[in-house]
Amino acid sequence: MSYTILVVDDEKEIADLVELYLKAENYQVYKCYTSEQALEIVDSQALDLAILDVMLPGISGFEICRHIREKHTYPVIMLTAREQEIDKITGLTLGADDYVTKPFRPLELVARVKAQLRRFTHYNKTGEERESDTVTVSGLVLNRETHECTLNEKPLALTPTEFSILWVLCQSRGKVVSTEELFHEVWGEKYFASSSNTVMVHIRHLREKLGDSADRPRYIKTVWGVGYKIEK
Repeated sequence: MSYTILVVDDEKEIADLVELYLKAENYQVYKCYTSEQALEIVDSQALDLAILDVMLPGISGFEICRHIREKHTYPVIMLTAREQEIDKITGLTLGADDYVTKPFRPLELVARVKAQLRRFTHYNKTGEERESDTVTVSGLVLNRETHECTLNEKPLALTPTEFSILWVLCQSRGKVVSTEELFHEVWGEKYFASSSNTVMVHIRHLREKLGDSADRPRYIKTVWGVGYKIEK
């Protein structure tokens, strides 16, 4: 299956390099140097993933991400030249699924792209895995094959990362999933102290979409100093 990816960066050399590596993986690429071009493509083309530079002249990558999330749930990876944690949290708050800090290795970005597309389209099952493709908890229904989620029969628009987090928690319902374990399961990367902020932002987004409360949660409960759980 060929995926279609949007690459937006006003630094021509970077955009061209990313395009080169993605095309080597047989991805179809829409490449833009301006946010105006990017918005036109977002509104007119069927995309499977977007890579957005944060620091674009005029309309920022954050605003493009916000625009995407108004209608689409495909993965968004942000490129940022700054190490400031606030940039990463802002992107995640607006619905981004991952971020890569410049300068970066193109192969690392390609690996992140593959991971996000894999998470978005399906979960690979081994021969030993025979778990159901559907999980139901108190009116909440997740189907990992169709990547659909409903709450009391009403559809919830979840990003791939949000869906993955909720799936892991629902599969482990009744048990506490540590923040480190949740990060490893969803992101598949080494856990650092700052990773807890990444998880926390996505949990907050999930609670908002579920109409949940951190103080009196019906679904996602925080176990302070440990992680998160969904009761049976």
